[in-house]
Amino acid sequence: MISIDSLTVAYGGFTLLDGVSFHISEKDKIGLVGKNGAGKSTLMKLLCGLQSPTSGQIDIPPGVTVGYLPQIMAHNRGRSVLDETMTVFSETADLEARIAAVTQELSERTDYESPEYLALIELLSELNDRLSVSHGEPPEVQARKTLLGLGFKEEEFSRRTETLSQGWNMRIELAKILLRDPDLLMLDEPTNHLDIESIEWLEGYLKARRGALLLVSHDRKFLDNVTNRTVEILLGHIHDYKVPYSRYVELRAERMKQQVAAYENQQRMIEKTEEFIQAFRYKPTKSNQVQSRIKALEKLERVQVDETDNVTLTVKFPPAPRCGDVVFKATGLSAGYPQKTVFTGADVEIRRGDKVAFIGRNGEGKTTLMRVITGELDPLAGEVFHGYNVDLGYFAQNQEDVLDGKDTVFGTLDRIAVGDVRTKLRDILAQFLFRGEDIDKRVSVLSGGERARLGMAKLMLQRYNLLCLDEPTNHMDIKSKDILKGALQSYDGTLIIVSHDRDFLDGLVDKLYEFRDGRVREFLGTVQEYLEKRRLESLRELERSAAAPVAEKPAKPAKPAAPAPPKQDRKTRNRISWLECEIEKLETRMKEIETVLSAPGPEDDIMDLTREYLECKRDLDAKTDEWGSLSL
Repeated sequence: MISIDSLTVAYGGFTLLDGVSFHISEKDKIGLVGKNGAGKSTLMKLLCGLQSPTSGQIDIPPGVTVGYLPQIMAHNRGRSVLDETMTVFSETADLEARIAAVTQELSERTDYESPEYLALIELLSELNDRLSVSHGEPPEVQARKTLLGLGFKEEEFSRRTETLSQGWNMRIELAKILLRDPDLLMLDEPTNHLDIESIEWLEGYLKARRGALLLVSHDRKFLDNVTNRTVEILLGHIHDYKVPYSRYVELRAERMKQQVAAYENQQRMIEKTEEFIQAFRYKPTKSNQVQSRIKALEKLERVQVDETDNVTLTVKFPPAPRCGDVVFKATGLSAGYPQKTVFTGADVEIRRGDKVAFIGRNGEGKTTLMRVITGELDPLAGEVFHGYNVDLGYFAQNQEDVLDGKDTVFGTLDRIAVGDVRTKLRDILAQFLFRGEDIDKRVSVLSGGERARLGMAKLMLQRYNLLCLDEPTNHMDIKSKDILKGALQSYDGTLIIVSHDRDFLDGLVDKLYEFRDGRVREFLGTVQEYLEKRRLESLRELERSAAAPVAEKPAKPAKPAAPAPPKQDRKTRNRISWLECEIEKLETRMKEIETVLSAPGPEDDIMDLTREYLECKRDLDAKTDEWGSLSL
C-alpha cells in the first residue's frame, strides 16, 4: 500500500534517518519503537507530508488516506464536544451533495446509451458505496459511542471545548481521527492522556479495526495487544520484525546473540588464517596454500554486528529514613476547589512500606488527593493526618510547570543540592543520561522525556521515605520505564503513584484506590485483579452506555422475525432474513460469554472473552441498525 524507499533525514552533520526502506500493507498493525529522539515522530510527519526528507521518497497510491494524531497539537475552540467531533462528517455531507447532484443530472438526461451517461452511473455507484461504508450507523450515533469509549460522559457532550484541559481536547481529536477511519492510521503516544478504562476501549477498537496502523507507544501491554509487527529505529537504521513487541524483544536478543557468536567465530578463523599466512609467506613449498588463503580472506564476506545503543538510566533511590507506621490517613475527606468539589467522604490509610496506585478516570480527583497529601491543597471537609517523621518527595505530572525553563539542567539540581551531594551532581545527571554539553542545556529546550528524567533526578538529592509520583512514565521510553520500575520495586520506603500504565503498575503496587463518580474506594490486590473485577461489573454498564445515546435508532425486536413489508423486493427480504439469523447468533453468543464471565474457570481468558463480547456488541448494534432501516 505505502512504500518508503531510501529515506534519509539529516540536520547539518547529524543524520537522524539513514536510507530507511520498508513497506506498509493494508493489514499491517505496526508498533514503531526506539529510544526518545530516535526519529519515530519524524517518520510519521514524513508519511503525512508535514515534513520533507533530505533524500529518498515515499510512495502513497492515489486515493489512500492517512490520519495522524501527534503528541502535541492545536485544539479548536468555540464548539461543544459533540459538535466539534461531528465536524469529521463534513465529508459525508459532501458525498450526499454530490450524490444528489449526479442523481439530478441523470434524471434530466435521455442519452441512456452514451459513454457519458454510463460514466455517471458508475460514479453514482461509487459514491453510494463510499456513503454506505461511512453510514454503518448514523453519524451522531458513531460520534457518541466513540466519545463514550474515550471516557466522556453524556452530560459532557454539550461542554465547550475551551473549558476542557489539553488531555480531554486530545481525546476529541483522537475521536475525530478514529471516526474518519483512514486507510493508514498513525497514532503518536495516544495513551498519554487516557485513563486505564479508556485505554482498554481503544485497545479493543484498534484490534478489531480493519486497515493499517502505525503506532508509537511506550506501553508494552498496549503494543502487545494491538500490533502484529514491530519496526525498530536504532541509530538511524530500521530493523523489521513481523511480531508484537514482547516477541520482538526476545527475537532481537536471539539475533544479537547469534550475530556476536558468528562474528567471534569468524574472527578466530581470520586470526588463524593470518597466522598461517605470516608463518609460511616466504616458504616456497607453501606458496600456493598461502596465496589461496590470501585470496579467500579478500573474498570473505565479513560478519557485521548491528550497532546498539546501550546507554540507559541508572536509577537507585537512597535508603528511606525511618518514619511512623501510618504515613497518611484521611477520614471522611472531601477535596476539590471553591468552584467544584471533586470527591467526598473518602477514607484513606497508607502505612509505612505500602506501594499504592491511584487509578480512575481523568478529572475524578487522583491529582487532587495527591495535592492534599503533599500539603499543596487544604481539604474541604474531613480529617487528615500526616505521619511522624515523614519526608516527602513529589514528582508532578506537568514538569514544565515545576521546572524553571530559564535555568540549565545542571543549575536545576545545583540550586537545591546541599552538603556532600553537591560534589556528585554530574554523576547523578549522567545516571539520567545528561552527559557532556547536555548539562548546560536550558530546561525550555528539553523534550518531554528529558524533563521527566530531570524531575526524577531531583528526587535523588534527598533521602525521602514517601515518594508521590504523578504520571512519572509519560514520555519515557520502554527501557527507561523498566529501569525506573525496578528501582521503585527495590525502594524500601512508601510509594504513592498515579499512572495509567498497566504494565508499569503490574507487580509494582499491592493496593489501589479507585476514583469514580465522586467517591474513593480501596481495592486490595493487583492491577490485573482490579481490571478483571471491573470488567465483570461493567459489562452491563457497557450495554447501557452503548444504548443510551441511540434513542433515534429503531428499537430492536425481542425476536426479529417480522415479515417483510409487501413493497420490499426479494433482495431486501433476503437481507432482512439473513440479518435476523445473525442477530440471533450474536445474542446467543453474548449470553454464553456472560455466563462464563459470571463464574470464570482457571482456563478462561477473561480479557479475550471481554474483547469478544464487545466485538459482538458492536456487530450486533450495526446489524440491528441495518435491520431497522430495512424493515421500515
